[in-house]
Amino acid sequence: MTYVLLFLANIVAGTINALAGGGGLITFPLLMLTVAPVTADATSAVALFFAYPAAVWRTRSQLDGVFRHGWLWLLLVPCVLGGVVGAVLLSSTGNRNFIEFVPWLVLIATIIIVLRPILVRGDESGSVHPSITMALWPVAIAGIFLVALYGGYFGAGIGILMIGALSFISKGDIRHVVALKNFLALCMRGMAVLVLVLQGNVNWKYGAPMAIGGLIGGYIGGTISHRANRTLVRSIVIAIGFAASAYFFWKLYGPAVSHIGVEQAKSELRDDTGPASQPPTR
Repeated sequence: MTYVLLFLANIVAGTINALAGGGGLITFPLLMLTVAPVTADATSAVALFFAYPAAVWRTRSQLDGVFRHGWLWLLLVPCVLGGVVGAVLLSSTGNRNFIEFVPWLVLIATIIIVLRPILVRGDESGSVHPSITMALWPVAIAGIFLVALYGGYFGAGIGILMIGALSFISKGDIRHVVALKNFLALCMRGMAVLVLVLQGNVNWKYGAPMAIGGLIGGYIGGTISHRANRTLVRSIVIAIGFAASAYFFWKLYGPAVSHIGVEQAKSELRDDTGPASQPPTR
């Protein structure tokens, strides 16, 4: 029954990831019920990775002309490097201090998307393309690297953060931004997953059936994203972003009121050393 639940949950998560991001908010908490946090994080990353190739394939028409431009490499290289470094950090340490910044990062990224029509005026049609000056590219590269670093280390909500970052860097229909996000996330998470697999952090007993579900979900999400109008896609992205930030705020501070206190809740999130057979109490 557990395998079926995780399989179905990952179809939903893969669909959400392909459409906007935030699928890890479904898979990671579920896996935390059965395995230790680091293993849950790594297994969730592997399970959701297979949603990206399907999503990229379904949204390939939104990326017409992108691969011919050199600016793509200015985004791709820091994405890949950040993913690798983040995965290495996850494999080498169990400390989860960074989790305290997650709800703020996701909230800020979502607000950026809400304000996107004001921040980025003019081109809301056609293919995605840069909208910043050459002087700002070092800042953009550093920002993408930090987002990818987070994506390799933790990953839940990475799609929202990446869309927020790309909204600052590029012009174009939100559907094109989502398509570019899917491609960059495919490369970034692919390298991160490779590191996690080589480090032996993945529980394949759960990861294998979930990966199949993620592949199905990615195809569904790519199809929906490809056909949906830009207002609908943007609205879904914003809704998932606020839901994601609310979820992490609750995980950090909610239990302080209803269950065990703020410090114990934070300690529980940081505790990556517990055996898989004794999952944290939620």
